[in-house]
Amino acid sequence: MKAGSLFIMALTFTPLAAVAEPTTWHDFVVHESGAVAQIPMDVFSEDGGTPDSGYGRRFFTSDRRANLTVQSIPNDDNDTPAAFLAKKHPPSNLVYKKVTPRFFVVSSYRENKIWYNRCNFAGHFVNCVLINYPAAEKRQWDNVVTRISNTLASR
Repeated sequence: MKAGSLFIMALTFTPLAAVAEPTTWHDFVVHESGAVAQIPMDVFSEDGGTPDSGYGRRFFTSDRRANLTVQSIPNDDNDTPAAFLAKKHPPSNLVYKKVTPRFFVVSSYRENKIWYNRCNFAGHFVNCVLINYPAAEKRQWDNVVTRISNTLASR
C-alpha cells in the first residue's frame, strides 16, 4: 500500500471533523442566574434537556459521544469554591485541580472519557460547565473545552 493511501485511510477514520474549527458559537444564557457560556452549536447540536439539578441545559454531539452541561446551582450555604468542591467528594484520582477564591476546575478520566468541570461563584449561584468527551480525541477537543471554560461568566 502506498504512503498516500495510508494517509487517506487515516483521515477517513479520524473523528477530527466534529471538533476541528467549530464555526457556530452561541452565547447560551441561564436566565435564572445570568450565567453565560459560549458553546459551539455545530458540535453540540442535540438538546439534552435540563440538568439533574439547578438551572441550565444539557447538549450532546449528534453521535452522543460527547456532552456539555451549562448549569447554575443555588449556593444556599454561601460555600467557598473549596468548601463546595469538598462537599461533592471528587475522586482521589483527579488529573487536574485548581481552586481559587472565585472558581474551581477539576478534570480526570472515567472509562474512555475525559470529564472536565469548571464552576464559577457569583452571588448566590455556582455557575458551571461540565464537559465529557472521548479521551482518544483529547487534542481535538482542547481548544473547544478551553473556549467554553474561558467564556463562562455572569451577566
